[in-house]
Amino acid sequence: MTPSPRILFVADAGPRVGGGHVMRSLTLARALEEAGAACAFVAPPAVAGVLDAFGAGVARIETGEVAPAELTAFAAERAKAFDAVVIDHYGLSAPDHRAIAGGRPTLVIDDLADRPLAAELVLDSGPARQASDYDGLVPPHAELLLGPNHAPVRPAFAALRREALARRAGAPPVRRVLVSLGLTDVGGITARTVDQTLPLLDGQSVLDVVLGAGAPSLPRLRALAEREPRLVLHVDSQDMPRLTLEADLAVGAGGSTSWERCVLALPTLQLVLAANQREASQALAEVDAVLALDVAAPDFETAFTDALSRLLAQPRLRDRLSAASAAVCDGRGAARVAERFLDVIARKPAG
Repeated sequence: MTPSPRILFVADAGPRVGGGHVMRSLTLARALEEAGAACAFVAPPAVAGVLDAFGAGVARIETGEVAPAELTAFAAERAKAFDAVVIDHYGLSAPDHRAIAGGRPTLVIDDLADRPLAAELVLDSGPARQASDYDGLVPPHAELLLGPNHAPVRPAFAALRREALARRAGAPPVRRVLVSLGLTDVGGITARTVDQTLPLLDGQSVLDVVLGAGAPSLPRLRALAEREPRLVLHVDSQDMPRLTLEADLAVGAGGSTSWERCVLALPTLQLVLAANQREASQALAEVDAVLALDVAAPDFETAFTDALSRLLAQPRLRDRLSAASAAVCDGRGAARVAERFLDVIARKPAG
C-alpha cells in the first residue's frame, strides 16, 4: 500500500499582504487531505494567526518572526521530513524554492509572473494569464495550471452554486450588501468603505461587514454598530459561503475571494487594494464580471459613490455582472489541482 504523501506548505501572511495566501493554501491543503495526503504549515506568527481562526486541526510547525532568508532556511530543514512542498510567497523565488524543496516535487502558487520560479507545477488563477507570461521564468519541465477554474475555492461555495444561481435570477432588490476587504483591513479601508456605503442604503437594507479580529477598522466599526442597526459585523467569520449566498451585492477586495464571489454569481464592486490585484481585477472588469476601482486613484471616493449608486439603482447591471461572473469559474479548482499534484508526487517520489 502506498503511504500517504506528506506535504509541507510555506505561505506568507501579515499586515502588508493580508491572509489570502494562507487561506487559499489552506483550501488546497484540505483538498489534498481529502485525497489522502497529510499536510502541515510552516507557521510564523502571522500565518499562525490565520490558522488559529480558520485552520482548526491543521498541523503546523511554528517559528518566530523571520525574514524571507531565515524562512527559507527554516523551511528547508523541516522539509526533509516531507515528500513534497507547496509555496505561496511572493518574497521567495527560484533559489529559495530549490533550497526548500531539496529535489522534492514542488507546487508554487503565484499571481505575478515577475520572477524565476522552480517547480513541477505553477498555479496562477489570473483570468488574463497566458503561458507565454512565464517564458524564461520556469523550468522547461514545469506544468502551468492557469485560469480561475484552477483557483482554490472552498468546496462549500461550489455546494451552494445552484442555490445561488436560482437566487440571483431576475436581479432581486438589494436588501443585503456584503463588504469583505480582507482580514487585515489594509489601511483601514473597511471603515472608509462603510462610511461611504451606509448613506447610499435605504432604511431596510443590511450591511454585512467581514473583517479580522486585528483589523484597524474594528474598534470604530464596533462603536458605529452600536448605534447603527443596519450594520452587522462578522469578525473572523466562519460562514463566508452563506454570507456570500445571502448577499445581493458586494464590495470586495480584488484578491482570492474574487473567485468565491464568482462561483456564487454575486454582483460586485471590486476594489484593487494592492498592485498584484490590478491585472486580475481589470480582466474581470473587461468581461463584465465586476465593476473595478483602484483605491489608489485620486478620484476614488467620487468614483466609488457613483459606481455603488449605479449598482443599487440598476437591476439590469447587477444581472449582467451576475451572469458574467458565474461563467468565470465553477469553484472546483482545489480538487483539480490536488489531483494533479498528487499525480506528480506519485510519479516523482522524494529522495
